[in-house]
Amino acid sequence: MTDVSVAVKPRGAATQPARGGHRSTQRSRREARAAYLFLAPWFAGLLVITVGPIFASLYLSFTDYSLLEEAKWVGFDNYITMFTEDPRFLSSLKVTTIYVVVSVPLQLAFALALALVLDRGLRGLSIYRSIFYLPSLLGGSVAIAILWRKVFGSDGLVNAVLAIFGIQGPGWVGDPDTALGTLILLHVWTFGAPMIIFLAGLRQIPSSYYEAAAVDGAGIWRQFRSITMPLLTPIIFFNLVLEIIKSFQSFTQAFIVSSGKGGPADSTLFYTLYLYLKGFKSYDMGYAAAMAWVLLLIIAGLTAVNFLASKYWVFYGDTK
Repeated sequence: MTDVSVAVKPRGAATQPARGGHRSTQRSRREARAAYLFLAPWFAGLLVITVGPIFASLYLSFTDYSLLEEAKWVGFDNYITMFTEDPRFLSSLKVTTIYVVVSVPLQLAFALALALVLDRGLRGLSIYRSIFYLPSLLGGSVAIAILWRKVFGSDGLVNAVLAIFGIQGPGWVGDPDTALGTLILLHVWTFGAPMIIFLAGLRQIPSSYYEAAAVDGAGIWRQFRSITMPLLTPIIFFNLVLEIIKSFQSFTQAFIVSSGKGGPADSTLFYTLYLYLKGFKSYDMGYAAAMAWVLLLIIAGLTAVNFLASKYWVFYGDTK
């Protein structure tokens, strides 16, 4: 008969954690405390610089606040005045809408066309890519805005070129009919960022698709319409959303070209410029805060519409 011995564990042994596991737990806690310690400045900045001012501006939008006196609660008066008693607000909204509707499609079309040219495999592609990207880095600067005002001034470069052909050009930035057009042209000129994104998207399209289409007799235009555009729609959508948001926030160009007044005849009175004039020139900070929240709602609404509409025209490779 075989003798079977059974080892009996002492009471409480099952609840004792392994020494290595206990050390691992302590090390994890120390690492977590260190991580929170390093993240603390970021969280403090988020609360003090971002979240705090957001809620403060929301409160101020319901007040009469002039920066020099205490804020007085006025409810929805600022919002009502905006849409019923302030023609300059409606004018700024109209100017900004025209600017966005015209400049964004033109910029994206130009960026896509140039990306298609660069995608043909030019020698020295990296150099061309860097050169064409420069306008996006410089276009929002004060120096370029000043240069733009000089180029399109009465005695600027554009009129000097037109004079060679015997054409007397107007003062482009001083004419209400053409002032906004010069800013639209400036925005189109800053095509570098969307062009780089388009070029990256074109490089992701397999060349085998074009080879198969060429075998079937499809020409360049048919390949572009049936292959390039459908596969590039996610990139187009991405650039569209970003450029709409950025265009609604344009400020520097209009401020410099119009000398901070939005003229002539409010033809370049961008929404953000009028917000600046109300807040820091008229010291009506409560009204400016209300304008900022209206702009936020406009941008959020347009972004939501774009996302809802994207399911009807944006093609994703995993979509069945």
